[in-house]
Amino acid sequence: MEMWDIYDKDKRRTGRTMKKNDWCLKDGEYHLTVLGVVAHTDGRFLITKRVETKAWAPGWWEVSGGACQAGEDSKDAVLREIKEETGLEVSGWDGGYLFSYKRENPGEGDNYFVDIYRFIADFDEADIHLQEEETDGWMLATLDEIKAFAAQGIFLHYDSIKRAFELTPTEKENEYRNKIMKGG
Repeated sequence: MEMWDIYDKDKRRTGRTMKKNDWCLKDGEYHLTVLGVVAHTDGRFLITKRVETKAWAPGWWEVSGGACQAGEDSKDAVLREIKEETGLEVSGWDGGYLFSYKRENPGEGDNYFVDIYRFIADFDEADIHLQEEETDGWMLATLDEIKAFAAQGIFLHYDSIKRAFELTPTEKENEYRNKIMKGG
């Protein structure tokens, strides 16, 4: 049975755990979730479509993510979630932690923090291997395509994570682009 750590309002582990999806949290208690944006160096983003059998948001588009398991830190969780959901091993890629946000649902037992990560590389589409019980397809989408899904109300968490889709070239990305421009 999967267990999750319970965190306090300052995002510190309390030493207590909860069962996965057992919405028992009191006000002021949280669990930790991660989202991992996978970006190609060409500026497109790997997004997946949720299977129609999902209880929540079936058929919607999303980025990889899920809950941190008990004892797991958020970086390990996001690397695990991306690997499980897409088959991609992103630990050596450019990028990492970007920002966090939290949601409070008073009286519902489901308060949570979300750590957002972004990883960037020139990866091969043949390396993508979806977790079929969770996903019903994928695409490398432009920011405009993602915004269009969001405008239709079918892209999970978009308003909370849209900053993660704002690519600012890193030194390594600029080096890569310069190499391509020179024909190397």
